[in-house]
Amino acid sequence: MTKRVALAGFLHETNTFAPSKAEMGNFVQGGGYMPMVRGADVIAASRDINLGIGGAVAHGESAGWDLLPILWCGAIPSAHVTRDAYDRISDEIVAGIAAALPLDGVFLDMHGAMVAAHEDDGEGPLIARVREVVGADVPIVVALDLHGNITAQMVEAADALVGFRTYPHVDMAETGRRAAVQLEALMARGQPFAKAFRRLDFLIPIAWQSTVMEPARGIYDRMAALEGGDVSTVSFFPGFPAADFPECGPTVVAYGATQAAADAAADAVAADVNAAEPAFAGQAFDPDAGVAEAIRLAATATKPVIIADTQDNPGAGGDSNTTGMLRALVRADAKRAALGIMVDPAAAKAAHAAGQGAEIDIALGGFSGIPGDSPFRARYTVEALSDGKFITTGPFYGSAPLDLGPSACLRIGDVRVVVASHKAQMADQEMYRFVGIEPTEQAILVNKSSVHFRAHFQPIAETILVCTAPGPMPLSPASLPWTRLAPGMKLEPMGARWSPAQDAASSPEAREPVS
Repeated sequence: MTKRVALAGFLHETNTFAPSKAEMGNFVQGGGYMPMVRGADVIAASRDINLGIGGAVAHGESAGWDLLPILWCGAIPSAHVTRDAYDRISDEIVAGIAAALPLDGVFLDMHGAMVAAHEDDGEGPLIARVREVVGADVPIVVALDLHGNITAQMVEAADALVGFRTYPHVDMAETGRRAAVQLEALMARGQPFAKAFRRLDFLIPIAWQSTVMEPARGIYDRMAALEGGDVSTVSFFPGFPAADFPECGPTVVAYGATQAAADAAADAVAADVNAAEPAFAGQAFDPDAGVAEAIRLAATATKPVIIADTQDNPGAGGDSNTTGMLRALVRADAKRAALGIMVDPAAAKAAHAAGQGAEIDIALGGFSGIPGDSPFRARYTVEALSDGKFITTGPFYGSAPLDLGPSACLRIGDVRVVVASHKAQMADQEMYRFVGIEPTEQAILVNKSSVHFRAHFQPIAETILVCTAPGPMPLSPASLPWTRLAPGMKLEPMGARWSPAQDAASSPEAREPVS
């Protein structure tokens, strides 16, 4: 019998300390994701795209499911999702699933670290609403980012939560496929899996969560080997360490044929992560020291030296417009250097108005109000102009089309800056090429990203440095002004445990983010 499966997606990674909120227009436009789509367009748009929905659609079609897509959308990480956007999108998904009844299963593509202006847990209540609509017997499976801050309500409301296993996230579509396989198993099984949920007690800086290096690489390899037999699926979520609410932090979720099997798998992974706690650290440079080291290495390098401008990572809530690294490059008179992406619509507009080859005096970037950051006023040469539309070629974006709006290459000295109108994380070489910069020919590249860029840039890099210019996403979570974190949570690996100030966790000011 053909299985009727509803599909929907609503993705956002929320940095509650970031400067800009996610509004409805951000989800419609999509940023680094594909634009909002509905109905049959969900299936057409997701083919051959590295997103969870793409993997689920591919599996569902091969399995002969009757696919009933409702809505899919995502917005680039930022501060809270506005109440208007959250409610409108959630209501449409729930209403669409209700209209699709009867159903044999539900697949949801989510992030796991969404916080709305009025709701700490963006995913849990939505999954619970879907559960109310479909009833207790229809399995719900959710594909999630490994940065998800998994909540008790998410675990309770869903039949399976399946997380990415790579960071950079080159397996988003594969995770959607694995989640769809779990949904198929649940529909055939006719009863839920046993669940095991473990919460760990230390925050992990995102720059050191990368699965292309230890300790995460080994943890994920050993976790995957646990699956089989009575263990159906296991996921480790290092978490997104910039969400100020009590359930922020790393977790493990396991599912199995028996409670004993699920518990054993979850305990094994949790023990592995705890043992690796001291290894979740790394070396970082301040801007001037990092540029000096890059120049020293570039003198004898045969490939670009790459600097991660990690604290202005738009994949973690940054606005991609801080100027600390640009200032350091200019101060050091860096040669054959390029920085991307500086998101400044006014600068891009000025460049287009002036024309290619013109010189313009502008204040570039630096308008997010980040302490220690400010616009960088100088005379820039307009080297190239673009409408901002191009196709990515690297494994992270997975051939997705991007539209960064009116864009330009601005040069100051021998430093070139990619300037765009729309925000997207620098994680693909085409994000330099679309304004005429060939990344492989540069001595130094500064990428506004923490880890995702490694998927496409590590093969062309002499080495990779991490720098901490002023930005909204501190490398160490210990630098964030927490008010509502779970008491006793360590603020970084082997770090101090957080203790709330007197009555801070219960005060209205702490509980209600500013709209």
